[in-house]
Amino acid sequence: MRLLPTKDPSSEGSDHGVALRIRGKVQGVGFRPYVWQLAQRLQLSGDVCNDGAGVLVRLTRHSDAFLSALHQYCPPLARIDRVEQQAMRWPTPPQGFTIRHSDVSAMDTQIAPDAATCPACLRELNNPDDRRYRYPFINCTHCGPRFTIIRAMPYDRPATVMAAFPLCPSCHDEYYNPMDRRFHAQPVACTDCGPQIFWHSADQHLKGENALQQAVAALRAGNIVAVKGLGGFHLAVDARNHAAVQRLRLRKRRPSKPFAVMVADTAGLPAEALLHLTSAAAPIVLVEQTAVTGLSAAIAPGRNEIGVMLPANPLQHLLLQDFGGPLVMTSGNLNGLPPAIDNQQALVELADIADGWLLHNRAILQRMDDSVMRASGEMLRRARGLVPDALALPPGFENLPPILALGGDLKNTFCLARGEQAVLSQYLGDLTQNGSEAQWRRALKLMCEIYNFIPQRVVIDAHPAWHSTRLGREMALPLTEVLHHHAHAAACMAEHHWPLTAGKVIALALDGIGYGANGQFWGGECLRVDYRDCQHLGGLPPVALPGGDLAAHQPWRNLLAQCEAFVPDWQRYPETTVVCQQNWQPLAKAIKRDINAPLASSCGRLFDAVAAALGCAPWQQSYEGEAACLLETLAIDHGPCQHPVTLPLVNGQPDMATFWRQWLGWQSSVPARAWAFHDALARGLANLARHHARLQNITTLVCCGGVLHNRLMRARLAFYLADFQVFFPQQLPAGDAALSFGQALIAAAHLMTNPQG
Repeated sequence: MRLLPTKDPSSEGSDHGVALRIRGKVQGVGFRPYVWQLAQRLQLSGDVCNDGAGVLVRLTRHSDAFLSALHQYCPPLARIDRVEQQAMRWPTPPQGFTIRHSDVSAMDTQIAPDAATCPACLRELNNPDDRRYRYPFINCTHCGPRFTIIRAMPYDRPATVMAAFPLCPSCHDEYYNPMDRRFHAQPVACTDCGPQIFWHSADQHLKGENALQQAVAALRAGNIVAVKGLGGFHLAVDARNHAAVQRLRLRKRRPSKPFAVMVADTAGLPAEALLHLTSAAAPIVLVEQTAVTGLSAAIAPGRNEIGVMLPANPLQHLLLQDFGGPLVMTSGNLNGLPPAIDNQQALVELADIADGWLLHNRAILQRMDDSVMRASGEMLRRARGLVPDALALPPGFENLPPILALGGDLKNTFCLARGEQAVLSQYLGDLTQNGSEAQWRRALKLMCEIYNFIPQRVVIDAHPAWHSTRLGREMALPLTEVLHHHAHAAACMAEHHWPLTAGKVIALALDGIGYGANGQFWGGECLRVDYRDCQHLGGLPPVALPGGDLAAHQPWRNLLAQCEAFVPDWQRYPETTVVCQQNWQPLAKAIKRDINAPLASSCGRLFDAVAAALGCAPWQQSYEGEAACLLETLAIDHGPCQHPVTLPLVNGQPDMATFWRQWLGWQSSVPARAWAFHDALARGLANLARHHARLQNITTLVCCGGVLHNRLMRARLAFYLADFQVFFPQQLPAGDAALSFGQALIAAAHLMTNPQG
């Protein structure tokens, strides 16, 4: 138990009161009862309340001990950003310390993300003597839903979906007792007054414990169960049952993209992964496949990583405990549709996938996918447990007017920036999917209402045909267009707190396709950037995309384009058999005539071409980056090797003709050649960045874009650029999910230079 001081000597002898404005993540996290208990121990008088700006504490006299303990013993989900003090006088000083009702005012505080079940609630969940024994919605101020149930601020029960569940006498007493762990825990409930679970299938409709046991029986029988969670639905199946996993793939139309697995046994997991898995965010963490045994080979085919998660809410705990083994937990959607978030939607959209539904009657207001990260802490998808944590802006960005940045079309997020902070939305996926735009509009409307956020400017990607661009233009607000790769670089710079006035950096922006200067398609660029400007210095040479968008789906098309551009005698190499087996001649003519074959300097499409040449790429990719992921797996499994392959610079630009000649001419094993490709590409791009950094007298480099999720590329770039200060994305995803944050920073920098815009 943490011991607090029992009395504050400095509080005696003063007639002057003090008001403490506490800003940060201080609502919905048990902060007011914490302040109340602290004041009782220190024998202080005054009061505390929530309002739109955070928490306001008023004391009858100054207290150094209170300020010290306030930071030292902060509740686990809380975060204090700053405490502002102001002298005040009480008309009639109070004799004790009280908790006042929340004040409604302009919103300028932070909202807590949903938090995984805490140890205290988990003990009660499994204690037969506790009145919440096996109650699937147990929570307290240290855990449970937050953002997914909120309608308005301040965060009080009437402003959440829990307003539909009046408190029973026992829960009422806990809710209003400052000494109780559930004081003003807005989702607090029990079996008598709270949400309930029920089972739905073709021939059964059950409630409560019977519903849970039927779901367990269905999973043991190899059936697929749709499970409603905090921010949407999961599809669950026995992770050890190969036939069941394959059936899920067939019905979900997801032939090879990896599934996540929820486990109870953590014995084989690395310590660094457990730190994240057992955190309040409880994300999916990617670990080596060998860390989890006994699983179906169909869970992550062709990959050496597997995503594992621990139960993140009480219903998942009960389901996993009673089932007694690992469960696939994948998003509850048909391929091509966003995940379902309400019961009726799930019953309709998952009718051809699920054999049964484990539902509940607590509404979900915000879709919230599982967050995904690596054991290293590298963020891959930022959502449940992390959103809407605010992001501090770098030095130099102050007093920003409300700026709304809309991100891109894939892996979409939007960003609200105001003052000195930004809030990045949850991952919302592909805006081109049916139903995604509707979820996007609801999420934006709710977040703007919660934060009382009225944008004065909207920021969009420069791509004229994107859905996000259209959505931004429809808003009839002052508009800023930002180049795709400039936004990638700015997001990474801001994550590392690069100041507004710190000057230029050299950025390697590596991804699939993004709109560049003069309408060019970029994807493998070396840029000179700051928050205001983006200058193109060079990069991978542009290569045709045969068939336009089809090139992103059929890797062999990119091999044809690379060969046509750099390998005049390509047909004599056995690696090009995959091309020769296709009807390639019309495409070759289309490339020469510039017919539906736009040029792009895409690093992602280069990965596709090499994967096709090595035979590890599917004819048609079933998910974005599939070929590149399989290529990465081959290379990492092989490990370092000596090779003759280079990507030299000629006149300061990468010489792809030399690369292809050397790589095709080096006849080694497929895994060795996969590793050689990564190594040669990383070294060549590092030399490109070094070349321009020295010309520009710049010592800080940024590596950004979706290709930086490739572990080997990331490691080899770090190796070859060890003599520079290099920033890699870490807390924010390297891909398009952080675009909106970078867009907001760029627009803000321009506004600070030219307030009239």
